[in-house]
Amino acid sequence: MSEFAIQKVAASVGGQSALARQIGVTPQAVQSWCRHGRVPASRVLQIERLVGARFTRHELRPDLYPIEKARPHHRA
Repeated sequence: MSEFAIQKVAASVGGQSALARQIGVTPQAVQSWCRHGRVPASRVLQIERLVGARFTRHELRPDLYPIEKARPHHRA
């Protein structure tokens, strides 16, 4: 089984309980996110700010934050 992005985020900040403390939720909430691989939309940007460039909103919720396609250059 592959690891979810939220599991990697938790590991990078010292574990699920540490992540929970840093963002003001219960450890059980983070445990549920890690188990299901789905971060609530209301927490994505907060987590992204916490971990900086190590993990992006796209990695946490690609359904909400798809990678923007590069726009073709228009000739003038």
